[in-house]
Amino acid sequence: MRWFVLYARSRGVPLALAAILLSTTAFWALATLDGAPDQALSVLVLVAGTAFAAAGLAGQDVALDRIAAIRWPPRRAAHVLAIAVVVGSALLFLQNWGDPLSPAGVVLRDTFGLTGLTALGAALCGGQYAWTFPIGWFAFSLGVPMDTEVLSQVAGWLWQPPGTPAATAAALVLGIGGTLVYAACGNRR
Repeated sequence: MRWFVLYARSRGVPLALAAILLSTTAFWALATLDGAPDQALSVLVLVAGTAFAAAGLAGQDVALDRIAAIRWPPRRAAHVLAIAVVVGSALLFLQNWGDPLSPAGVVLRDTFGLTGLTALGAALCGGQYAWTFPIGWFAFSLGVPMDTEVLSQVAGWLWQPPGTPAATAAALVLGIGGTLVYAACGNRR
């Protein structure tokens, strides 16, 4: 248990957890004041949550992480999956008290894809810039036309309705790929 507490503190998990819960609650309250469920707020909640957790994917000292006598890949993968669980379940939990912003399948799909993007960002650019990947994809996908072309469905997977095979495949590739790359390589210096 001591290792887990030290790891969580060194990665800023308490602060990230507080930011995730606060932002999720604030966006959910904003959606309930408006009265109409909006998928855009759901996506924004998930993007904000993964962005807040992104800094925790980098340790205090990358060189120390690399020479430690423990197996990092399983711990890194567990950290990424824990981010997905916390961010997704926070939104799903709050949706029980009002009109859901998005169906549960869409929340799970988007959470997994965004978390993989964040992990990929940590592996390629470092934890301090990992937040740019989910926010960048969010901004890019706002300009993607909503039509039935597969390329549009892949590029705009955040906005697709549940059961869209191309969007689900894109989120799975990003989620699994990002997690595997981060687990194998770790945070970039």
